[in-house]
Amino acid sequence: MSSDNPDRSLASGPGRLIALVYTVFAVSAGARALFQVGTKFTEAPLSYTLSTIAAAVYIVAAVAIVRGRRTTAQIAVGIELAGVLAVGALSYAVPSLFPEASVWSHFGSGYAFVPLLLPIGGAIYLAQVRRRRSLYNSETACGGGAASVS
Repeated sequence: MSSDNPDRSLASGPGRLIALVYTVFAVSAGARALFQVGTKFTEAPLSYTLSTIAAAVYIVAAVAIVRGRRTTAQIAVGIELAGVLAVGALSYAVPSLFPEASVWSHFGSGYAFVPLLLPIGGAIYLAQVRRRRSLYNSETACGGGAASVS
């Protein structure tokens, strides 16, 4: 990969903000989940396990964006979106499964719905990066260089 390849700059511009939010959520959800697993796991094992999984997914997404690993970031964002949609719906349909909330319960309402909005924003951003990469590849294949790629 050349130094001006768009994949190398996933963490620039909006990607920097997305990576920062993922990092903040990884730390906050992870610290809360570790405390809950360590002190009261038997009260709500599903909720606390799901929060731990969410924190791990946030870490993977943040690291992938910072390191320019677009495919890994897309997978993490996809897992997160599937998780928040499935757990969000299940927490309304069968509330007895969630005596305590997880990060993804009620579509992330305990976190101002950021767990729902973040993967949507991340997916949109990564799709734009993919389009830029396609443009970059087609321009370099035609001899146009990367001068027009910002």
